[in-house]
Amino acid sequence: MSTLSSYAPLLPETIMALGAMALLMLGAFEKESDFSAETVGWLAIVLMAAVILVIAEEGPERIALFDGAFVSDAFSRFAKILILAGSAATLLMSFGYLKRVRIMKFELPVLVLLSAVGMMMLVSAADLIALYLGLELMSLALYVLAAFRRDEVRSSESGLKYFVLGALSSGMLLYGMSLIYGFTGSTSFEVISGVAKDGVLGTNIGLMVGLVFLLVGLAFKVSAVPFHMWTPDVYDGAPSPVTAFFAAAPKLAAMAVLVRVLWTAFPGAVQQWQQIVIFLSIASMLLGSFAAIGQESIKRLLAYSSIANIGFALVGLSAATEEGVWSVLVYLGIYLVMTLGAFACVLAMRRETGPVEMIGDLAGLPDRHLGMATAFAALMFSLAGIPPLAGFFAKLYVFKAAIDAGLYALAIVGVLASVVGAYYYLRVIKVMFFDEAKDPLSEVEGGVGLVMGLSTALLLLYVVFGSYLEGPALAAAKSLKF
Repeated sequence: MSTLSSYAPLLPETIMALGAMALLMLGAFEKESDFSAETVGWLAIVLMAAVILVIAEEGPERIALFDGAFVSDAFSRFAKILILAGSAATLLMSFGYLKRVRIMKFELPVLVLLSAVGMMMLVSAADLIALYLGLELMSLALYVLAAFRRDEVRSSESGLKYFVLGALSSGMLLYGMSLIYGFTGSTSFEVISGVAKDGVLGTNIGLMVGLVFLLVGLAFKVSAVPFHMWTPDVYDGAPSPVTAFFAAAPKLAAMAVLVRVLWTAFPGAVQQWQQIVIFLSIASMLLGSFAAIGQESIKRLLAYSSIANIGFALVGLSAATEEGVWSVLVYLGIYLVMTLGAFACVLAMRRETGPVEMIGDLAGLPDRHLGMATAFAALMFSLAGIPPLAGFFAKLYVFKAAIDAGLYALAIVGVLASVVGAYYYLRVIKVMFFDEAKDPLSEVEGGVGLVMGLSTALLLLYVVFGSYLEGPALAAAKSLKF
């Protein structure tokens, strides 16, 4: 009995994996229909909600399993709750869309569950091998999801692009891991941190090259520039609910593991990895902000917006301080809410003839859908960083962390990129409220409306409820120590 209790930290992942297998069997043996597929979807949402409660009930202590390869601490619990909340919300939004385009299959919620299991393993990984296992479990399900609409060329193309570039990034990641293992003699983050002490990377070129390749692989997963090339095409081609999932949970998981790797495996090599992260941050902020200006498709605009948002999050990581890690976690939590709300609006954009995804189609929206227009405007204002919405505080915290760390130039570039980004967010609002009305959109569905309304409320009332995110984020940042 004591042996079983020692594996209690694995309970959330175990419940998720067994639940995914059970739902797979249920879907396979039930008669194929929209009803059975939707039932599997609702059961998947209930399963994730139950696992969130299990994680929330865990104690604050740090527990390591399998010789330290798997770690349960405040950081992993914080990330897992956000991942599961984002995954459940995307499933909730997807039912109406999947029925309309006739791809309501039970495999989709099962793939989301399996990908979420990989993400949960990923954020608890304290070993290079465990990290790779979690990353591939997450990615393999994502490759299938990207091409889930097999009868559409764009979806198949997006899945193929994501798979090819994902395989390339995995190869680079593995090469970096092999170099790190070769020069440290271990895959454990704790052992690596003991070897890569102050100044060691300056003389150990092989270890430095390994770290660079490791960062390249992880930068691809978070779509940081210049490893962002897959993002606009995959976001545009994949089914809209899948795009929402891509933009929310996997990106959050990849950012979380990037923070853990740099903060726990290479704390003595800050000067080396800080320069790389600063470059990724500046490049992502500038390209994401400027490339979005000419976009007419909302999904492509949100793709470049997500690239810019990762750049802003990396500003906090560049500070290489506890405050910086805290600001990144707060930013990721707010980014998750903004992204889910924005894609809820995208899913709500449809006419009787089918979905619409162009910015121009939003013209005159307040005339027929004042609630949706108000929610979308609030989301755009928050993404632009307009006070007192949550997006303003997210950017304020990462910029403050950079300034406190003496990175004044980085903070200035971030502020300027944010000003540029405000242009295309405000342009969407201008089209909605001031351009000549087009054909009216269809009514908003229940699941989409719920996510949209809840996201908007959380962003508007952040000044009231912000402590519920900031407190756990601070505890998570403090837990990132051996």
